[in-house]
Amino acid sequence: MVVIGAGMGGLAAAALLARQGIDTLVLERAAAPGGKMRQVEVAGRAIDAGPTVFTMRWVFEALFADCGARLADAVNLQPAHILARHAWSPSERLDLHADPERSAAAIEAFAGPAEARGFRAFCAAAQRTYRTLEGPFIRGERPSIASLALSVRRPADLFAIKPFASLWSELGTYFRDPRLRQLFGRYATYCGSSPFLAPATLMLVADVEQQGVWFVDGGMHALARALADLAAAAGAELRYGAGVAEISTEAGRVSGVRLESGEVVPADAVVANADPQAIASGRFGRAVQRAVASTKPAERSLSALTWIGVAEASGFALVRHNVFFSRDYRAEFDALGRGTVPPEPTVYVCAQDRADDDAGAGPQRLLVLINAPPTGDTHPLSELETERCREGAWGLMERCGLTLRGEPWTTTGPAEFDRLFPATGGALYGPAVHGATASFKRPTSRTAVRGLYLAGGAVHPGAGVPMAALSGRLAASALMADLGSTERSRMTAIAGGMSTR
Repeated sequence: MVVIGAGMGGLAAAALLARQGIDTLVLERAAAPGGKMRQVEVAGRAIDAGPTVFTMRWVFEALFADCGARLADAVNLQPAHILARHAWSPSERLDLHADPERSAAAIEAFAGPAEARGFRAFCAAAQRTYRTLEGPFIRGERPSIASLALSVRRPADLFAIKPFASLWSELGTYFRDPRLRQLFGRYATYCGSSPFLAPATLMLVADVEQQGVWFVDGGMHALARALADLAAAAGAELRYGAGVAEISTEAGRVSGVRLESGEVVPADAVVANADPQAIASGRFGRAVQRAVASTKPAERSLSALTWIGVAEASGFALVRHNVFFSRDYRAEFDALGRGTVPPEPTVYVCAQDRADDDAGAGPQRLLVLINAPPTGDTHPLSELETERCREGAWGLMERCGLTLRGEPWTTTGPAEFDRLFPATGGALYGPAVHGATASFKRPTSRTAVRGLYLAGGAVHPGAGVPMAALSGRLAASALMADLGSTERSRMTAIAGGMSTR
């Protein structure tokens, strides 16, 4: 069995399948595991260049346990007490805390007692939404609106999650202060979507964060390496610098893969931890091109423009996660919807040497990120446009009190992300979650080609580190179930990652 890609989904599937005695070979084009959870080196220091927030710890604890290991032995996790620091101006700052009551007190001091009451009601609604969706949707192999309706105990629970309301409009029932709507509307961007178009069900992200956010010693990339070690310990073989050029079939079933080097690797099954659009666009050959439905460019999630560097920060007490909000959120997303970067974008800063305080001085590792349209394959940003984006981002941070001094900065935009993750246009989260049914249209682990399975943040159950890992579990489960339903005996290993009856 071959796994294409050593991202979260691919590594999770490889570990679980190898643990079951399946001969498993992981082929990764890059030089290290992680996929989007990658690191880059700037000024001699390794900096996380992908996901920066670790939540849903239980997903990884269960994964490691199923492989006979312990997450706590593989990575060191520290709980975050401040979830994020938010700023609109030098005098408008608000921290969200792991303790909801501390957040409520901070909101009351920031915007008044009515907004604090709204926050408590919002948290209750977010918790109810998460509990309604965790079993039938997040853990479900192939969820549908019908299966979700049948799973809830009371019809009222289904309507309570407000699938037909936008996140932005639903936030208006809890918060009158536009800054708080802006703050909690940002949860839509966690899956690359607009809060004005995404369903209100995404409020569940608030509950996920309140279940716990952790800092990973060594950065998020350390988690990727831990999963790679877990897969190897379970018996999987991992090969880096091994890009796959084609997935081959025989009699309508997967028969193996051909590497970019020309090497052919026979396989009875393939788990593709790649964006499904790479398959649909023919990047893996015509034989499997129709295995999944194609995604239209208009259905893509957001991309990003990032700057990674080591810099001196002054004037603003950075914690690990910091957000500097634009003055007109709707105009920002209107511009992104038109395929342009807004002149004053909301800015996220991950200060990777910080935890819950601003202790310490000197240069620190920073990831600065703004949302960008997923047009890297059709309208890549010019150097002038990129510089204007930087001026807008730095200008907003300075308006909120933060000054950054340091060079060089490594810049990555939609075009670079499209090269890293082909056929996406730079979209980082698969299809956008816009509308009540968007989540149910996401590809699932099985495809139209026998023996070909999908994993990764672009497939069900969705974008994000834990969701991608869950997709790998679902792919492994589907593959094992299909093996069990045939008369074929379990595959046995031979040298080179091949397999035989």
